[in-house]
Amino acid sequence: MPKMSPVIPDRLFELSSDSGTNLQNQIQEMLVRTILDGQIAPGTAMPSGRKLADQLKVARNTVVLVYQRLVDEGFLVARERSGYFVSDDILRDRVMSPPSGARSFGAIDWTQKLRFTPTQQRNLNKPADWSSYRYPFIYGQIDSHFFPVNEWRECCRDAATVGAIQQWSADRIDQDDPELIEQIQTRILPRRGVWAQADEILVTLGAQQALFLIADLLLDQHKTVAIEDPGYPDARNIFLSRTAKLKPIPVDNEGLIPSNDLNDCECLYLTPSHQFPTTVTLSRSRREQLLQSAKEQQFVIIEDDYESEHNFHGNPIPALKSLDKDGVVIYIGSLSKTLAPGLRVGFMTGPEDFIREARVLRRLMSRHPPANNQLIVAQFLKRGYHDALIRRLSHSLSDRWHTLRTAITTYLPNWRISPSTGGSSFWLQSPSGVDVDDLQKKCLSKSLLFESGEVFFHRPPSPCAYLRLGFSSIPVDKIEPGVRQIASIVNSDSSHKSNAS
Repeated sequence: MPKMSPVIPDRLFELSSDSGTNLQNQIQEMLVRTILDGQIAPGTAMPSGRKLADQLKVARNTVVLVYQRLVDEGFLVARERSGYFVSDDILRDRVMSPPSGARSFGAIDWTQKLRFTPTQQRNLNKPADWSSYRYPFIYGQIDSHFFPVNEWRECCRDAATVGAIQQWSADRIDQDDPELIEQIQTRILPRRGVWAQADEILVTLGAQQALFLIADLLLDQHKTVAIEDPGYPDARNIFLSRTAKLKPIPVDNEGLIPSNDLNDCECLYLTPSHQFPTTVTLSRSRREQLLQSAKEQQFVIIEDDYESEHNFHGNPIPALKSLDKDGVVIYIGSLSKTLAPGLRVGFMTGPEDFIREARVLRRLMSRHPPANNQLIVAQFLKRGYHDALIRRLSHSLSDRWHTLRTAITTYLPNWRISPSTGGSSFWLQSPSGVDVDDLQKKCLSKSLLFESGEVFFHRPPSPCAYLRLGFSSIPVDKIEPGVRQIASIVNSDSSHKSNAS
């Protein structure tokens, strides 16, 4: 008697109602998942195209086309006058059975093994569902309406041609896409007054990897690094992974305050264009003073130009690196704030000797950033799409900057705003008696999201009197009512305190 093929339950196949892909791709993903998960055994007959189409409420041709795709990919085999069957070979090399016996991972005490515990550091925490908040004054995200979808798709399609795939699919070991290097060299850096040779530029997985490489090359437990206070928490945490000798340097309305405290430092981390998080711009006189001190005292300046393109009030000031005549500045740039943070495309430029070592260290860490992404970004820059995007973003962010500033002065007149020439956030200091951490919790319950300033300080003030309002991703028509809501909560708290006293 011939062996009977197993029968597939009718309800095994269901399409997701909220998938963003087309029907053919949805059906293919569903069938592949059920086969690879072992829910359909090898040799099993698949439902006829008509039956599965009826069950999924799609056209029969849609199912047949997916079946034919899966035949080409080796998941199914077609038998004349019999239909489609799961390939006997598709699961041959897979270990499908789970390990036997109880599993216990308590043999090693990881608290003793780990050199340090990053989870214990104070980090920026942003809700994954930030976009669902009614008033998301969140920093570091983009307004998806401005993403140049058609231009990006065009560059992606061109990167998927046979010639392009042959170009980027090989392992480049430690080299970057030469076209992207050329675009950084001729399009991006000159906008900031920086000129560099190709061997002085390294592409990184965002600014974060650049910071990590720099810390690895320059710091150990015996060396001191100076940081702005308040400053960028991720930079602080990266440096703390190498040394406990961090020297916080105060910031005022002209940026970091130069002092003799820098003289015994190995390096100084700076965000001079728009200080993170206060947004103030480092004055020209202080820039020159710091460059002279770095030359005389032999410390390296790490310039993070994270938000260089967004300047709406007054003339943009060139990068600190543009004034560097002695090779004391390592410059970090990124496309996160203009193109998209999810791309993780950044770069750094510095003296050739330093970049050569950073390139080898990057190879040990990740070889090189994905070559296909580098090619796509190179084409995007080459065709002028990035420059056009910057212009559109500047107009939009300028509108939001003015709208938010007006709303703050109207509804929170007693709050101090740090001097700002642009960027995508405002740094505020609350009047006496307002606890920002407590305010943040109350605002969250009203679907209003902002960042408390506590995490930016080397030693957090208590109570915290600072907050940051980001405006890159909040619609302009939500800005005024959002600030009004904050003011309402602040005023309500003040009234309750007055009545209680």
